[in-house]
Amino acid sequence: AVVSGTTGWTDRLSEIEDQVKSEKGSFMYSSNFSIGVNILFNLNKRLANIMNVLSSYDVSLEEIHHIRKKDAPSGTAINLAKDIINECSNYNSWILNKPTALAKIGIFSVREGEITGTHKVKWSSEIDSITLEHKANSRKGFALGAIIAAEFIQRKQGVFTMSDLLGF
Repeated sequence: AVVSGTTGWTDRLSEIEDQVKSEKGSFMYSSNFSIGVNILFNLNKRLANIMNVLSSYDVSLEEIHHIRKKDAPSGTAINLAKDIINECSNYNSWILNKPTALAKIGIFSVREGEITGTHKVKWSSEIDSITLEHKANSRKGFALGAIIAAEFIQRKQGVFTMSDLLGF
């Protein structure tokens, strides 16, 4: 059984699925093992689906992490954007540190202090705004989620995500 929290490889997911199947193994992957972030992923998809018919709203994302984090935007922010793109036909890509425009979702990346991780999805119109936010208060949630994931895939075969674990 393998649990992976790395990002940037899912374009080769079918290869992994084939290998897991041929070896009768188990593989769990996620860009983020925090239970709270995975709830955010689910809410983000639902809200993006609703917003698909409300063209008066524009979306933007912000992610804030500690100064030692090398990648920008984070894998979590990219997954949030991809889920919006999949659910909302108004968007087809994302751009880094620029405002949302021309079917592109603006993702703003901030690196400061010792911030563990904050992700915000904001839908704004002329009359109001809706914000989904997850703030990691410590790194313990990432470790706990990975342990729960490892326990979940024991004695199972196949490829799994946190949605399988959480039932959504």
